[in-house]
Amino acid sequence: MRQTTAQALVRFLNQQYVNADGKEHKLFKGIFTIFGHGNVLGIGQALEENPGDLEVYQGRNEQGMAHAATAFAKQNHRKQLIACTSSVGPGSANMITAAATATANNIPLLLLPGDTFATRQPDPVLQQVEQPWDASLTTNDTFRAVSKYWDRVNRPEQLMSALLNAMRVLTDEANTGAVTVALPQDVQGEAYDFPESFFKKRVYHLNRRKPQSYELEQAVALMKAKKKPLIISGGGVRYSEAAETLGAFAEKFQIPFAETQAGKSALPSTHEFNLGGIGVTGNSAANSIAKEADLIIGIGTRFTDFTTASKRLFDHEDVEFLTINISDFDAAKLDAVQIIADAKAGIETLESELEAIGYKSFYDGEIAAARKAWQDELNRLYETNFHASDFKPEIDDGLIEQLAAYEKALDTSLTQTAVLGRVNQLLDEDAIVVGAAGSLPGDMQRMWVSKQPNTYHMEYGYSCMGYEISGALGVKMAEPDKEVYAMVGDGSFMMLHSELITSLQEGKKINVILFDNSGFGCINNLQMENGMGSFSTEFRANNDKSGNILTTDFAKVVEGYGVKTYRVRTFEELEQAIEDSKKQTISTLIDIKVLPKTMTDGYGGWWNVGIAEVSEKESIQAAHKNRLDQLDKARKY
Repeated sequence: MRQTTAQALVRFLNQQYVNADGKEHKLFKGIFTIFGHGNVLGIGQALEENPGDLEVYQGRNEQGMAHAATAFAKQNHRKQLIACTSSVGPGSANMITAAATATANNIPLLLLPGDTFATRQPDPVLQQVEQPWDASLTTNDTFRAVSKYWDRVNRPEQLMSALLNAMRVLTDEANTGAVTVALPQDVQGEAYDFPESFFKKRVYHLNRRKPQSYELEQAVALMKAKKKPLIISGGGVRYSEAAETLGAFAEKFQIPFAETQAGKSALPSTHEFNLGGIGVTGNSAANSIAKEADLIIGIGTRFTDFTTASKRLFDHEDVEFLTINISDFDAAKLDAVQIIADAKAGIETLESELEAIGYKSFYDGEIAAARKAWQDELNRLYETNFHASDFKPEIDDGLIEQLAAYEKALDTSLTQTAVLGRVNQLLDEDAIVVGAAGSLPGDMQRMWVSKQPNTYHMEYGYSCMGYEISGALGVKMAEPDKEVYAMVGDGSFMMLHSELITSLQEGKKINVILFDNSGFGCINNLQMENGMGSFSTEFRANNDKSGNILTTDFAKVVEGYGVKTYRVRTFEELEQAIEDSKKQTISTLIDIKVLPKTMTDGYGGWWNVGIAEVSEKESIQAAHKNRLDQLDKARKY
């Protein structure tokens, strides 16, 4: 079949299918495009002439559209994808951040950037970066560090091996991530007699790998010796769709579970054994139980520093680790006893073995007590009031003296915790919230009460500012019948919000709830709690505390796009805005002004960050000493 390389690519993508638990569907729903000279006459021509069943979407920013594709795959439990194509140079470079985000989170993402000429005849072409020591390098080589598979198609016939390898990685549940296939612009248009067999229907079966007998023997022997285990439920539980299995397991053996950011909302927050978020952004319930647990069972988690509080959280002198993970790389972390298996299959098989020996944990009221104590604290956070006589900011550092100035500048006395609590109460139970960076992920992992499964979508493997709005678009494309809310701070909003226009163009309504405290509040907290002053993190004229606090009318910014907007300074305005936004058919933005230092603080988690060993400031010297003290108590590996 004589076709151009680009035409063969499109035809091939149309023939890829996935089968999960007996249900078969196409692997690729569509392709995001931003056309430039590096791809419009190749992939662009092929999609115009015969896209097949691929839906073609027009992005506004290459990073944004790739974030949307990542979110689409994540919300679909990695079982359906949207590819992305960009032009050469700046277009492809913009996707590098998104590639890193997908790879860090183990989310499959196919990137098809245009490239410079394979022939090199017109070099240097427009937007080409030349390196005098290596003529083969282009911008796209940068993707090597952030891709799980990388290739460049320098001849049409190379497309076949490149795409087969791409599919291998995109459907590999243990080792998936971004896949980059660079396509030189001249090669995209070159023709080749592709064998018809290359375009046959291919079905990739997502098999549920089961544990080996010796793995189960080791796991059961370990659990028999332990009295107070704690499960950490990670993203793998959601991708495996193992939530009900986990819930039944916890109930049968009376084992509590805590959630990572990726694992949150696999089961509702109201489940009697759900302790909520754990670690640096965890709550008091999960972290207090974690400190006393003698066995940590990590299911589908990568054990990031936030989850383990930089390996400082688990204090029991005899604590050991058991993992159930499809990835042997992640299963081996913390020197754990390993069950290398699909999360659902692993839980089911382990359940049978434990049932046979009559296993039960030794908890006696601690789980309910921890949940009750956290609920009382949650109720307090919901009611924080700047004008109350006993008000004290959650983050109590030197900036407290500035809150009156912020109240005047922003024309608000709303606290972030109280606003988030009210939003949680006002949204529909099946609404999906999306987040990624800043102080909101910590507040949400602690405070957000997920009432239905798969309604909490947080990108925290890379914590990429700018993912929120693009991610909400991808989630809406995956869940068109549900309301989707991007929970975003002012810093992240300014990083990237261009896919709001794509949401309008595609008729995919999303809602942006913007928390504006006029600064990079999360990092301001970090620097000040570790001995620094407030330095280059507040949005002030000349970064001077005596200077004016920068105020921005974000609602006005996006009104010009055609977005329905609301300005919120009071709880009454908040309720009216959310209720009216539900009636809209176009995307909305709710611009909420909140006071800084009113987000949640830590609940027993410690984060190992680099602190200066030498400083003239006593506060930094003290912070450095505290770091060494905590490191001395943390696990070394």
